[in-house]
Amino acid sequence: MPFQQARFNMIEQQIRPWDVIDSNVLTLLAEVKREDFVPAIYKSLAFADMEIPLGHNQHMLSPKVEARMLQDANIQSGDRVLEIGTGSGYMAALLAHQASQVLTFEIYPALVSLAKNNIAKADIQNIEIRQSDGAFGASEDGPFDVIILSGSVSEVPKDLMNQLSIGGRLVAITGSEPIMRATLITRATTNYFVTTHPWDTVATRLINFPEPSHFSF
Repeated sequence: MPFQQARFNMIEQQIRPWDVIDSNVLTLLAEVKREDFVPAIYKSLAFADMEIPLGHNQHMLSPKVEARMLQDANIQSGDRVLEIGTGSGYMAALLAHQASQVLTFEIYPALVSLAKNNIAKADIQNIEIRQSDGAFGASEDGPFDVIILSGSVSEVPKDLMNQLSIGGRLVAITGSEPIMRATLITRATTNYFVTTHPWDTVATRLINFPEPSHFSF
């Protein structure tokens, strides 16, 4: 497969039309080889507008969602980043090219091994991958300048928001099917958070995050 042409088409036909205009993000998507983070059986679909299965009912986010989340996070070179849901390691690789340090949590051992192997092959040095339940974040390692949830949750836990530094940004996909919303939370002060919902999408659930109760009297 001519991966270079497929990557170009992905950027021009999927990413740009989804209002991703940050030149740094677009350059990064052109340079980091997404096909190297896709399971071999799905390599021909590396640039398709879809979520790619990773096993354990987990998926890589679609390329346009990854790109938009990266743009919304507005990562700076000195930022410390926490990612929850490592998957194949692709989002962590993108983050690591922009930030100073990335800590990423993955609960499934097989995916930890996959991500570590992919990151090692890409020769990226500023990522720490931990096998852990990321639903509670990593308060002992915080605060973080950026927190990214690479999957959807019903809502963002307050404990996770409190692990942001002042001025820090948290990017998540919240809600329930059929409609979910991108959620960008910025910590303006110690006790004040600004929340916006810039776009809609649907994404695979992260596990162990609390779900709202549907019980009624």
